Amino acid sequence: MKNRINTYIALLSIIFVAASCSSGGDGGGDDSPPPPPNSAPSAVSQLTFPSSDLLCTDNNITFQWSASTDVDGDPISYKLVVATDRPLTQIVEQRTVNTNSAAVTLDRGVAYYWNVTAMDNQGGEAPPSSTFAFYTEGDGVSNYAPFTAAINAPADESSVAAGTVNLSWTGGDTDTGDTLTYEVFFGEAADPPLVQADVTAENFDVTANSGLTYYWKVNTTDNNGVKTIGQIWTFSVN
Repeated sequence: MKNRINTYIALLSIIFVAASCSSGGDGGGDDSPPPPPNSAPSAVSQLTFPSSDLLCTDNNITFQWSASTDVDGDPISYKLVVATDRPLTQIVEQRTVNTNSAAVTLDRGVAYYWNVTAMDNQGGEAPPSSTFAFYTEGDGVSNYAPFTAAINAPADESSVAAGTVNLSWTGGDTDTGDTLTYEVFFGEAADPPLVQADVTAENFDVTANSGLTYYWKVNTTDNNGVKTIGQIWTFSVN
């Protein structure tokens, strides 16, 4: 009799475990589709103020730019960066705002560079806007140094085909009457040598050999002899 009872209890235990496993399997499934990936907001398409190469008579600057959009409907914020160099590494002001403007007080008589990056609240980040340059007017200053040249082509750290490569850049000066000339530096060394001075065009042809990496920069001089040293760019050759 005792053996029958033990056998009966064992069978009930097996049935209970099987039922528990079956119940867990039926209730644990989730066939709902995963949420769609987040989309970053659109990039800021236009920097409104200060405009490119502007001489600002007031050093209390209200930066303004076009608004971005987000296809997911996420709230958008903007990261404003102001620096004293075109690569935006010497940052003097960086802030995040929820509107497409921000007021900043800067020093007088200084060349500044700025851009804006749109972000959403899900971690999405658009590519940064173009970088604009401007000057804040200094007391008694009659001539301002030209801005550092902005790269056009080939893009920094890009790859190009071997042969003749056209180096292209854009110069700028808040003194609109000034005539700008350029020194072009080019070579395989990270600190490239001067290859041509007194260039008046904003482009220069060089010869690039396959399998090599080249470095180049452009210094800008105005007709008063004031020179601005350019940054070093690089490209590789296929």
